Amino acid sequence: MSTGELKRSQVVRNLLFALLALLLVLLIGTLGYRLLGSVKYSWVDCFYMTFITISSIGFSEVVDVSHYEYGRLFTVFIGITGIGMMGYVLSTFTAFMLESDLNIEWRRGKMRQKIAKMEGHYIVCGVGRVGSNVVSELTMTGRHCVLVDENLQHIENCLDNHSELLYLQGDATDNDILLAAGVKKARGVFAVAQDDSQNLVISLSAKQLNPNLRVVARCHEVKNVEKTLRAGADEIVSPDFTGGLRLVSAMVRPQVVSFLDDMLKSEDNLRMEEIAIPLGFDSKRLSVINPASRDFVVLAIRHQQDNWVFNPHAEHTLHAGDVMMVMTTPEGRSRLEQLIQGVA
Repeated sequence: MSTGELKRSQVVRNLLFALLALLLVLLIGTLGYRLLGSVKYSWVDCFYMTFITISSIGFSEVVDVSHYEYGRLFTVFIGITGIGMMGYVLSTFTAFMLESDLNIEWRRGKMRQKIAKMEGHYIVCGVGRVGSNVVSELTMTGRHCVLVDENLQHIENCLDNHSELLYLQGDATDNDILLAAGVKKARGVFAVAQDDSQNLVISLSAKQLNPNLRVVARCHEVKNVEKTLRAGADEIVSPDFTGGLRLVSAMVRPQVVSFLDDMLKSEDNLRMEEIAIPLGFDSKRLSVINPASRDFVVLAIRHQQDNWVFNPHAEHTLHAGDVMMVMTTPEGRSRLEQLIQGVA
């Protein structure tokens, strides 16, 4: 049972308990007034006296208990316990409404409205073990994303760590779901479902809906790599293959692996980032956009398909279409992009 289902089940149990407790107070009050008022008052009169007491309506006493030593103390007891139970019932009923399907549908509608306003975001199709790590990395580096998964439990597990994220529960191979996730205005799609055939269809559908976005797909079987690439994926990642390479690297070049791990775990969220120089950029020296600052370090620059120029000097000329490889934080990346836009 998912976390949400457990929570709704608990709310239902609380509501049933509150209603039973309120019913018990009404029953005790009715019996008590019947005993205090004897047969002079009907059962309806006794029930009505109990009801107006716990609801604090304030009408005159239907059952006169002034002739009994503890009659009014009984009314005080019924009033205190009844009003308390009534408040508990109302609060529990409110919680029940908030957890009901009606409220869930309302929240889904609001979420779809927020997603419709997004652009330049990423869509993560499948948020299992691999997808949840993709979401964590996107979030840590300040990139917006939308989660898509048929399994609500997977989504809720991901939301436990990133409660502010937007999501859609549905089949990512369905064009309507991808459209609802904003595929036409998205920057990229991660096809990281557990099944290779699903990732192939996601890649195909996403590219058909938006030929300009980038699709990165997960692929377990090597035989499916070519098919997925032909379907529209721009890049294929095989966890089994890359895991094998990582094992070898940890053995033969441990310091390199340690450096990369430390970078990924740093408190400043340092990352290797690539910054594209936009079209329309007037050629300028690197020193113009790389003032003395610790926000970022330019490691290499590449012009179109030329070789990388590593550790470029300040007089290196930047051109439109160049790609800069920098080490920076999410904030530094944002400032660098603003600098480039400012001098474009």
